[in-house]
Amino acid sequence: MKKLIALLVLAITFNFAAQAQNGMVKDGDIVTVALEQTEGEFTQKNVTLKEGSYIFTVSNNQAGKDVGFVLVPEGKDASNPKNHIKEAYVTKVVKEGSTESSNVVALAKGTYKYFCPMNKTPQYTLVVE
Repeated sequence: MKKLIALLVLAITFNFAAQAQNGMVKDGDIVTVALEQTEGEFTQKNVTLKEGSYIFTVSNNQAGKDVGFVLVPEGKDASNPKNHIKEAYVTKVVKEGSTESSNVVALAKGTYKYFCPMNKTPQYTLVVE
């Protein structure tokens, strides 16, 4: 019985470590996705998630300006703020060397685009399976 419990604890530890290593940490039913911006780009070029609830954290790693985060369903005009998923916006602009978070965002299956208009990043793909 002790070996079974030890194996279970070990499996849970490895699962949590793997999620953290991939920039995702689960807290109950909400998963935090860590993103980083440098000058003119996100370091994560594509993100794949499962349907569910997420908080996005965005770190500004020497982008040279304040940064933010915009998430839009694919096929929608990303230049029109009416199409942005407002809950995905970080709650404060992200200053150099800091990290800010979005509110909780419920994502359904589909494809989305994410970018930062302040840092003039390309639009990257986020897929929800």
